[in-house]
Amino acid sequence: MKKLQLLAIPILVLAVLSSCTSVRVLSDYDKDANFNSYKSYAFYKTGIDKAQISDLDKKRILRAIDTEMATRGFIKSSSPDILVSIFTKEKEQVDVYNNYWGGGFGWGWNPYYWGPGWNNGTQVSTRTQGSLYIDLIDAKSKELVWQGKGIGTLSPSKSIEKKEERIQQFVGEILKAYPPQIMAVK
Repeated sequence: MKKLQLLAIPILVLAVLSSCTSVRVLSDYDKDANFNSYKSYAFYKTGIDKAQISDLDKKRILRAIDTEMATRGFIKSSSPDILVSIFTKEKEQVDVYNNYWGGGFGWGWNPYYWGPGWNNGTQVSTRTQGSLYIDLIDAKSKELVWQGKGIGTLSPSKSIEKKEERIQQFVGEILKAYPPQIMAVK
């Protein structure tokens, strides 16, 4: 039984670490938009100013978008084909774990024994789950043509490098979904 417990700990740690680094991505688009015609972009200041995050994080996100757009062959322009806007949401996730194997003394049930024994009882942890939306707006019609959303865990970090890495990962994962797969059809 102890071997099983010792094996479970590394598996649990691995699962937690892998879940913290992943970004779930969703995207949607206007099926009538001609994505082949978009070659240049600019940031939509009005939309970006409304994003409820620090100005430093906004700068980090915009730099990451600049990098990703350049790798896709876009050029930044004062008369762009598309406008890029962002907004963010965050919520607290509460995780509750019941563990009756080791820890404090108390009454509990396990398959091998009923009566006084050791248990951890309930453990509660919280984490912040954030969403980053990247909107691409047709500059002429001012209509939304593509939206990408990344959802992932935000872990507070004192390291600026780690924070920038996480933001770059979020943006990169979201923009992997652009352009939509309809490009092959048109």
